[in-house]
Amino acid sequence: MARASDAADFERLYRACYEDLLRYALRRTAQPETAADVVADTFLVAWRRFDDLPPGNGRAWLFGVARNVLANQYRAERRSADLAARLRHELGGAIVTAPEAPPEISSAFATLNAADQELLRLVAWEGLSAEELGVALGCSANAARIRLHRARTRFAEALRSPSITK
Repeated sequence: MARASDAADFERLYRACYEDLLRYALRRTAQPETAADVVADTFLVAWRRFDDLPPGNGRAWLFGVARNVLANQYRAERRSADLAARLRHELGGAIVTAPEAPPEISSAFATLNAADQELLRLVAWEGLSAEELGVALGCSANAARIRLHRARTRFAEALRSPSITK
């Protein structure tokens, strides 16, 4: 647990350097939110490593930490962009088609709420069992069976609806 004097020293350092670090980060990032994250991460490192701060050079040390935080963010952004490019390339040729259904079934399905539609899709299109459905929904298999039964009942009622059968 931090001593009260460490907390007071850290607060003084924070107040003295926050605006300078924020300006530093704003000049090096495209988004203000990213700059705020850089400053927050910098002070988090400073708090965790407060004993490593060189006496009298805390401000300069913080700029070094901020520089490393920015470098880490750039690397993470680059990895994310590379992954997105790979996925676009891999998925560029993928053809996704919804199963064909008669118009009255599509109309009845469209009257269901989003949760019921997703339940029925997971079972019909993705082939999930009740146990797998429970995992996907974050509930027990029994609760998934009950939800599925209710969704099927509502779907059957929608199919029998006069607006669908006319």
